[in-house]
Amino acid sequence: PRPDPGHPPAPGTGRTPAPPAPTGRDTTGDTPVTGNLRARLTSFVGRDTDMAALREDLGRARLVTLLGPGGAGKTRLSQETAEAAAASWPDGVWLAELAPVDDPDTVPEAVLTALGARETVLRGAGAEELRATDRTAADPLVRLTEYCAPRRMLLLLDNCEHVVGAAAVLTDHLLAHCPHLTVLATSREPLGVPGEFVRPVDPLPDPMALRLLAERGAAARPGFRTDADEATAAACAEICRRLDGLPLAIELAAARLRMLTPRQIADRLDDRFRLLTNGSRTVLPRQQTLRAVVDWSWDLLDAAERAVLRRLSVFAGGCTLGAAEEVCALPAPPDGTVVDPLDVAALLGSLVDKSLVVAAPGGDGEMRYRLLETVGEYAAERLAEAAERDAVARRHLTHYRELARITGPRVRGSGQSGAIALLQREYENLRSALRHAVAVRDEQEGLCLVLSMSWYWMMRDLNADAR
Repeated sequence: PRPDPGHPPAPGTGRTPAPPAPTGRDTTGDTPVTGNLRARLTSFVGRDTDMAALREDLGRARLVTLLGPGGAGKTRLSQETAEAAAASWPDGVWLAELAPVDDPDTVPEAVLTALGARETVLRGAGAEELRATDRTAADPLVRLTEYCAPRRMLLLLDNCEHVVGAAAVLTDHLLAHCPHLTVLATSREPLGVPGEFVRPVDPLPDPMALRLLAERGAAARPGFRTDADEATAAACAEICRRLDGLPLAIELAAARLRMLTPRQIADRLDDRFRLLTNGSRTVLPRQQTLRAVVDWSWDLLDAAERAVLRRLSVFAGGCTLGAAEEVCALPAPPDGTVVDPLDVAALLGSLVDKSLVVAAPGGDGEMRYRLLETVGEYAAERLAEAAERDAVARRHLTHYRELARITGPRVRGSGQSGAIALLQREYENLRSALRHAVAVRDEQEGLCLVLSMSWYWMMRDLNADAR
């Protein structure tokens, strides 16, 4: 630890500088890293490209927010990148963990504590009068601003989503008054501060997800290999795909290798929330099980956002905005949460911002919206709990029956190419609608879908589906 004689206490603040700064080492092992980052105990897999991109972001923006769903690895990526780039901030890299903060009003105090700043205890004659007149000494935001203002440092604000408003206000204030401060935040939604650069943290691609499963699996069961044989390789690939490449979910699955084979794990992922429950005892409770990770995001939603999210679970293969507006707006839902079709677009946007819905171009000039498989399974459970499944499935069936009825004749006409492309994009939804019609023994809807799809099945050689 080194003292910090270059930053004496600001006059009249009634506080001293931070205690001697702890030091670590960067990833090369050569340059001391000032700050409070703790050593990581496991390997860091599959994020080299993301680290390089994030370092570029930090070089051109003073506020960068890592955005992604729970369990995507935002915290680990932020710390690894900050440590690797620590030489850019001579006054240190400091981590403020906001996950334990319950009261938004205490966010400045939590950050101040993370930086190690403390108040001076004044004693002797005149001390009481000085404390009474120096009102700013009791304001954590003032003390935090005075501490950061002369320093060139990187502040990591981790897990901002549950106090996002307070974190945004604090960040905006600090960036305005501390010209050499850079902030790297992790959150499930943007802070919404001017100048913010948002860097999405996507799930791991297949090769990196398999590598993570291999490394964590070998730690849980020595000698484990994902490529031990063809059956093991296929099962491991299925695990990574069905867990959406989410690092936390893959690590929870790897821990199960102590008692199950990869094939047994893959076969039980339809009930993943019961299966993946054995996380580290030393992390926060919301990170110890897969259900707790998604519960945390769900609890941060308002009633309308929850209604749209659970209703989106009836779609297969994603949906367009028009389909979401028609299906997700129930006129008389059991819980009384009425969603106007005109509000669905804004609610979808909010869910995208909160990393619960994935939006991507659909190839026809429209955006498509889909749920990660883990989120979709969770939302389907919530849909059943709300007693809305039958009503939402009926609206889904009606929408796609009409789409098939209108598009089917075009397969036999001049608009054939566009019609085939549309049916192909919506094929999983059409199959899901047909299965529902059969399940509820609705002959009229089922026959309408079959007759509308018959030419498409024939032209695409989908004989099994036709039968």
